[in-house]
Amino acid sequence: MRQKTAGSVAGIDSTRIAAFRESEVARYRKARPQTLRKAGKGIAGFFDGVPMHWMLDWPLPFPIMVDQARGATITDIDGNRLADFCLGDTGSMFGHSPAPVAKAIRAQAGRGLTYMLPSDDAAAVGRLLVRRFGLPHWQIATTATDANRFAIRMARAITGRPKILVFNGCYHGSVDETFVKLDGGRQVNKPSLAGQVIDLALTTKVVEFNDLAALAAALKDRDVACVVTEPVLTNSCMVLPDPGFHDDLRRLTRDTGTLLLIDETHTISSGPGGYTKRHGLQPDIFVLGKPVAGGVPASVWGFTDEVARRYAAFNRTKPAGYSGMGTTLSANPLQFAAMRGTLEEVMTAKNYAHMEKLADRLERGLSAVIARRSVPWHATRVGARVEFICASGPLRNGTESAAAQHPVLEQAIHIGLVNRGVLIAPFHNMMLVSPATTEKQVDGLVGAFDAVIGELVG
Repeated sequence: MRQKTAGSVAGIDSTRIAAFRESEVARYRKARPQTLRKAGKGIAGFFDGVPMHWMLDWPLPFPIMVDQARGATITDIDGNRLADFCLGDTGSMFGHSPAPVAKAIRAQAGRGLTYMLPSDDAAAVGRLLVRRFGLPHWQIATTATDANRFAIRMARAITGRPKILVFNGCYHGSVDETFVKLDGGRQVNKPSLAGQVIDLALTTKVVEFNDLAALAAALKDRDVACVVTEPVLTNSCMVLPDPGFHDDLRRLTRDTGTLLLIDETHTISSGPGGYTKRHGLQPDIFVLGKPVAGGVPASVWGFTDEVARRYAAFNRTKPAGYSGMGTTLSANPLQFAAMRGTLEEVMTAKNYAHMEKLADRLERGLSAVIARRSVPWHATRVGARVEFICASGPLRNGTESAAAQHPVLEQAIHIGLVNRGVLIAPFHNMMLVSPATTEKQVDGLVGAFDAVIGELVG
């Protein structure tokens, strides 16, 4: 097995990484003359040349300009076709424009896009959410960030407690209180958070994932309204829960009167009811965003009868006025039409079986390449969500996850895959398998990965 040396990154010689990336950048530019003319120096009218700053996070010399996306394939304006395993970073997890969703959008477009009143689709979605995810009470928001923010506000209102608790390395959208991390065991604001003026230690506690002793110590003061967590850490390098971790998390929160919020925005890859249903978790609050409406901006948050009872009691006592929970465009009829199509006809057991089968094939293929090329890496999977991680594993917490990230190497791999017809997520090495993904695309990704690693290791 290759060992790290002074001139290597995750077992790969640094000079080879630099030379490979330089060659791949030239290849990328040559293949995209129209895109180079239109976006090579930024798109006019937008700050930094992009409509949304995350578009600069793609490790490419300039962004891909999409002509169309269908199923699991993106075609750019230069005619380059890419097998898409990013899928809008989960937003299009079930493929681009699934037929039932596209049909529902077309039908609703002529009947009005927003009117702040319910529709027949809303009634259907209410029943579908209860049946699919098990919780009896639901609200609609536009993004998972909104849903998490509103749920946290509700948790504080009904418990009278000021703080929340998150796990180091977590991701819950752009909720301010979650932008904390552990630095040498000390809790600090994430320095990347723009414009932050409040010490988030006043609002949030952070402990390592899988550290039950630290969790118990953080909850014992009974000042935490809600633990906010993904079932699996997913937004850096994937970290799976230890056996029994979720059982103990639920026990500790109940023992201390703390609510438990499970954010399934990424782990909905686990099955039709998410990781929660597949593994029998029992959250007080459940959040799901991104793919729930097939790519139309929408999110849902649900809660138990007990939480509903306590929240109703709080509402009877609070003064009249805006609660700080809700946005004007939330729960619009376009969202409901798309959600109904997604829940009824796209998020099916049959589709998930296809996704799971091909994701398993992908994980095994990547693992075989890693073993054959003798690099100290590993691959991991949660349902239809797969990652290769340029470090030994498995990882157990956010600190290990952060140490396993190697941006220079990962950026080189990314552009190498793009040049070989494959797109993965720009933020880390995440890949999703959709109902539209084919076995040929999976094998193509494994082959492209093998070719890239082969060139890097020489």
